[in-house]
Amino acid sequence: MNANTADRVEREADVAAVAAVFGDASRVRVLLALGDGRQLPASVLAAEAGVSPSTVSAHLNRLLQAGLVTVASHGRHRYYRLGGPDVSDVLEALARVAPPKTVRSLRDGTRAAQLRRCRTCYDHLAGRLGVALMDALLERGVLTGGDGVYRPERADHDRPSAPGHDTRYRVTPEGHRFLADFGVDPGQLPRRRPAIRYCVDWSEQRHHLSGALGAALTGRLFALEWIKRGDARRVVRVTEAGREGLVRAFGLAEDWDTPERVPSRA
Repeated sequence: MNANTADRVEREADVAAVAAVFGDASRVRVLLALGDGRQLPASVLAAEAGVSPSTVSAHLNRLLQAGLVTVASHGRHRYYRLGGPDVSDVLEALARVAPPKTVRSLRDGTRAAQLRRCRTCYDHLAGRLGVALMDALLERGVLTGGDGVYRPERADHDRPSAPGHDTRYRVTPEGHRFLADFGVDPGQLPRRRPAIRYCVDWSEQRHHLSGALGAALTGRLFALEWIKRGDARRVVRVTEAGREGLVRAFGLAEDWDTPERVPSRA
């Protein structure tokens, strides 16, 4: 074996090792529970996964060893979170090829409807609210560069339920002022990630805002208590103050949460 071949072998990714970690349903439920960007203690993750504290501890150790989660200590407590956006991307990719779960109860059906209405996608808003908010930012001239529509027949790299690459959105000068007045300064966004990205929303098949700006805007809505986390994982609910505020600040239609309200922008 020559040096080049040895180097290539040494650098080859051990996909099978990581795939084995994803191969356990309880571990996947732990990862999905962390999929909205939160830091959660082992006790909450045990409840989410439906396993005992000792079992979830073993799962978390396996996930830590694989680099799929990280842990931070706060006082006597340890909080876990996803190892980064790449892990969330893998979960979304697996969801695209996985067969759909059968809805076995009214509770399951209700949660599915709630996810379509408003949910988090890692650390930003998705679902009908995420798409409606993106549309509002485009209609108000806060963002420019695209129209928020996913057109599969024209897509080069974009695909359903994945981060987008074909459209280059940017904040307009008027948008900078609008966002700063709302409490989100585009000039103060974290530099460790792109400021403006988008995803092709899996339920609406349109664009929702991601990147540092999408995360900051979502954080601001949580801080204002216009949105709150729901009882189920990733579900977000809009408060009464939020419904009024979204109409006032962004011009969202009051019935934005009905599917037919999402504009086609054809």
